[in-house]
Amino acid sequence: MAVEHDLVLVHVDNKPGFYARVEEIEPDVKPGWWQVKLLVLTFPLQVFTWILDDNQIQGEPFTMGGTPLCLEKLVSPLEEERRQKAVESTTTNSPKPVDGGAKVVSLADRRKK
Repeated sequence: MAVEHDLVLVHVDNKPGFYARVEEIEPDVKPGWWQVKLLVLTFPLQVFTWILDDNQIQGEPFTMGGTPLCLEKLVSPLEEERRQKAVESTTTNSPKPVDGGAKVVSLADRRKK
């Protein structure tokens, strides 16, 4: 589910259309619907406000003016790598080395030489 400040890829006609950042999600007057403010990452920047329900915010396809649309939440490759490493470290039962094999080099000692 996309939340405020998430990056999303908006699919238009079942193809990648444009990137946007979710700026705000506020309740609409109609129960179960939300006003979603998107900062569209184009030149120049644009702001769209779409009224969507929970399922559409979660990525379910919908149409607007007969055009199929879909929001896909994006995850940074760096974040994905961090998550993968966290999963691997919790699934690995082998003990970690105490010193880790790292060596500390004093710059003050190097200057004296």
